[in-house]
Amino acid sequence: MKKETPNFNDYPIRVPSIKTIDAKANALLDELKKVKDAQEAKVVIRKWNRFFQKVETEIGVISVKYTLDINNPKIKKAQDKCDEMRPLIANYYNAYQKILTSAPYRKSLEKAFGEYLFKMYDASLKGFDEKIIPDLIKENKLVSEYDAVMGGAQIPFRGETLNLSQLGKHLSSADREERKEAAIALDKWLGEHDETIGNIYDQMVKIRTEIARKLGYENYVELGYIFMGRTDYNAKDVANYRAQISREIVPVAQKLYKDQVKSLGIQNPQYFDYALRFKSGNAKPLGDEKVLVKAAREMYEEMSPETHEFFEFMLSHNLMDLTARKGKQPGGYCTFFPLYKSPFIFSNFNGTEGDANVLCHEGGHAFQAYLCANFKIPEYMNPTMESCEIHSMSMEFFAWPYIDKFFGDDADKYRFAHLSDAIEFLPYGITVDEFQHWVYEHPEATHEERCQVWKEIENRYTPHKKYDELPTLNSGRYWLRQGHIFSSPFYYIDYTLAQVVAFQFLVEDRINHEKAWEKYLKMTKCGGKYPFTELLRRNHLRNPFEEGNIAKVIKPLKRILASFDTEKFN
Repeated sequence: MKKETPNFNDYPIRVPSIKTIDAKANALLDELKKVKDAQEAKVVIRKWNRFFQKVETEIGVISVKYTLDINNPKIKKAQDKCDEMRPLIANYYNAYQKILTSAPYRKSLEKAFGEYLFKMYDASLKGFDEKIIPDLIKENKLVSEYDAVMGGAQIPFRGETLNLSQLGKHLSSADREERKEAAIALDKWLGEHDETIGNIYDQMVKIRTEIARKLGYENYVELGYIFMGRTDYNAKDVANYRAQISREIVPVAQKLYKDQVKSLGIQNPQYFDYALRFKSGNAKPLGDEKVLVKAAREMYEEMSPETHEFFEFMLSHNLMDLTARKGKQPGGYCTFFPLYKSPFIFSNFNGTEGDANVLCHEGGHAFQAYLCANFKIPEYMNPTMESCEIHSMSMEFFAWPYIDKFFGDDADKYRFAHLSDAIEFLPYGITVDEFQHWVYEHPEATHEERCQVWKEIENRYTPHKKYDELPTLNSGRYWLRQGHIFSSPFYYIDYTLAQVVAFQFLVEDRINHEKAWEKYLKMTKCGGKYPFTELLRRNHLRNPFEEGNIAKVIKPLKRILASFDTEKFN
């Protein structure tokens, strides 16, 4: 990385000029139309990439600054302008891709850049037309509207006013009354905002359906897969995969839940009880942000030369904002600023074990972005989402040998809970995915009908959940707090697919660490050069879609779970 890379605090907040973008993009498009061969085209392509990486960075900086302080009117105004701008920029990319995919020198460019790049272009062209720009602008504004509602949550709790992230700490308290009270507070807040959030989502579904129909699709499902960049599998493959998870994982997860509440000694367990893994309390990190970042620094230094260099870069350029505070959007993410070749990690530390997870999970995302920052082809910097999540979820498991730095004597407690949580997550992940497929196959459904379908699917895959004293959640409204459903349709299944692959790295790492790490590093350096299933094939990893592979993946995990002496945790 170049030494002159600026500190994040010094990134300017600069709203791109749409007039400048229009003039530059059209000039480059005109130039590209006139080229005679692949060599001349490469010159224009380089100019195009340089210019739009600058634009994407400016928009990205505004987006991050907005999530850091959603109440800042100046940033909100800039974010609104960017929401309007993104679909217009997509229109220029559409024109650019049309020229390249239909050019007589396409084969030469495929030879130089790889066929997959042009497969991505072909797929992208199926998902865009100038006539949908107004709808995309509306969609972006609705996403920002949802973010503002969730980020602006002010929930009264025991004399304090907390946001959703801050309330999370109390939802996993060792004190059952505290957990219950926090769950009631959450339920009440969701109930008060049910109509608002339900209306936002209804508008989203209708706009996305309208976009799909304008482009000639029956509904949004196929178009959603195109937007996710899925060129190597379809909704039928995902449905078959969900069936495997239902058959192989749901019974394992239910046994884990049963054992958990038995050890807790709780009769008639409720939704809020499962956040507490052990009677003695969940694994507790050794300290606050400062302590955990120091632990992460030591871990990445010991892990490998590459991770050491990466994390020092993150620290020296202030590329993490980690602790929850008022006015900060909930959740966590990693993004990348192409102009500065810099990843950025956003989170909401709240004093729970999830704080340590962030430094491993989002650290895995950032590590991949750092390794691929100098790719000449921008489209290859970032893999599709399910491949991206392999890097993050696998890094969580590669952190196991160092986890005592974060948890001290609670290290084994954390490891057992981490693996259990990862297995238990899969049924929830397919719940979200099946729900979204139903929603977009039935776009005229009412908010109440959607909630009833959520409840039915939830009861099928996670039947242990009970919301007896939580009327809002009991009526099928847990999904209101799942931001991916609103901002990134069909994204959520990617986490589960990646989790299945990450499990394989856990097993291999316990057999031969050097070999497992070498495989992980090789895969991470691939970036987005290959679609998901080809990435797995090239790196000798089991494909979750293939019948029987889920059963093969879960088998050694049962043995790992059985190796822990859970009695000592209580």
